[in-house]
Amino acid sequence: MPSTPIKLLLAEDDELFRLGLRMRLQQEPDIEIMAEAEDGETAVELIKQQSLDLVLLDIGLPGIGGIEACRQIKAAMPDLPILILTSRSEQSLIARLIAAGAQGYCLKGIAAEKLILALRSIAAGASWWDQTATSMIQTHFQQPASIPAENPLTKREQEILKLVALGKSNPEIADELYITPGTVRVHIHAILHKLNVRDRTQAAVLALQKHYVEPENSE
Repeated sequence: MPSTPIKLLLAEDDELFRLGLRMRLQQEPDIEIMAEAEDGETAVELIKQQSLDLVLLDIGLPGIGGIEACRQIKAAMPDLPILILTSRSEQSLIARLIAAGAQGYCLKGIAAEKLILALRSIAAGASWWDQTATSMIQTHFQQPASIPAENPLTKREQEILKLVALGKSNPEIADELYITPGTVRVHIHAILHKLNVRDRTQAAVLALQKHYVEPENSE
């Protein structure tokens, strides 16, 4: 458990659903709801007024909508992680969420314990994608593809970026590659600089688009 609570913005337009979420999350000593929003514009404004660790964002918000709100929040606060709430899981939506900068999503109706685990994971710097999204990402990586000549990444950076795209946290990457979390952070900083992107999610999207990561069977 963190020593200070995770400061959360809850953006959900369904009043009853939001009330249920609030009551359940208030039972967790390590989660503190700092503000609530009923539409996308309010959510974007509130992130500028509050000191926050995480945004829980309904995709079906009125006004500008959840995806555009996610985009605007990430533009204003690139390091503020966003977990999307949605009732949909089709691949086209997942691709749009990744492009908008979301760190993951949960389907409405998910068990409360799983949602809380997702919130804690996102706040700790990991990603949270369900099986549909994870399968889609893995399919991209398992498709044979030649590494372009202009690929700026070293072999180690490619390994790390692949694990980032699959939702691994820095400690998990460190364990898998037998290096320290500090070394992982250094490599990720270099990856972001080389790819000229703001955060891990954008780096993963670029890896998917440009095949910067070698497929599983390339050894």
